[in-house]
Amino acid sequence: MKLIPLSSQRLGSTGLRSQLLGYGLLGGAFLALLSAPLAHASPSHPPQPSLHVQAQSWVEVEPDKATLNARLWENTPALSTLEESDSSALSDARERLETRASELIAQMEATGLERNAINAGSLNVYPEHIQGPRKEGGEHETLQRTRLERPITVELTDLDQLSEVLDALIAAGVNSLDGVQFDLQDRDAASDEALVKALEKAQHKANLMADSLETELGHVQRIEETQSPIFQPRMMAMRAESDAAGASQSGAASEYRPGTIRIDAGVSVEWALKGPDAPRRPGSDVAAQE
Repeated sequence: MKLIPLSSQRLGSTGLRSQLLGYGLLGGAFLALLSAPLAHASPSHPPQPSLHVQAQSWVEVEPDKATLNARLWENTPALSTLEESDSSALSDARERLETRASELIAQMEATGLERNAINAGSLNVYPEHIQGPRKEGGEHETLQRTRLERPITVELTDLDQLSEVLDALIAAGVNSLDGVQFDLQDRDAASDEALVKALEKAQHKANLMADSLETELGHVQRIEETQSPIFQPRMMAMRAESDAAGASQSGAASEYRPGTIRIDAGVSVEWALKGPDAPRRPGSDVAAQE
């Protein structure tokens, strides 16, 4: 009978235990890999179906504010580029311009406008080069002069005064009338109205779709603006019309039509769906887009 040393027996039992422990770890890892896909394949709470709707709407509002932009200017005499400028000519041009601006403001106030509705801008000075007479060689001589300019801005909150104010500006001899800009005194109220209409349209579309699918709308899950209310003042809405019959008797009759200002808005809204007929497939979603 062959005897095995005690030290060898101990080493053998230790190796066996290590080998069994390794098998156990490998088996546990293998079971974990098998169970992971099963856990993902059968979630306890399937995603709730939803309804996603996009809608756009707008409002058209009559303007209740107008801004008139005009300019007055005076020029110094045109001189050859070889001549020195005359400081007294510049002072005379400025004095004439200031006198005309004061007279214009007085005529504006005579129409019933408040002084704070009239804004006479700061003095602007522009050097200009203009074409002079033809020289002996056939070329034109270049002349220089200085333009002094004052911008005039009039703000109206009563559009019935528009015709009278325009007549006063023309009578005062403005050099340039840069048009009329129609606007709203309360832009926020009009923008809110456009946004509310877009939301109401989205609600209507969602109800229509839910009824057609024999389901019921749940709570709102998400609301988003797809287009912020766009506001743009109307610039080219003024139109003067003459009545030929009336013009022959009492002069030309002018009518100014500001038109309307359109404000657009867009929204995106998502509702949860509920009820026995609501689909329960994973990732189910009903979408509508305008």
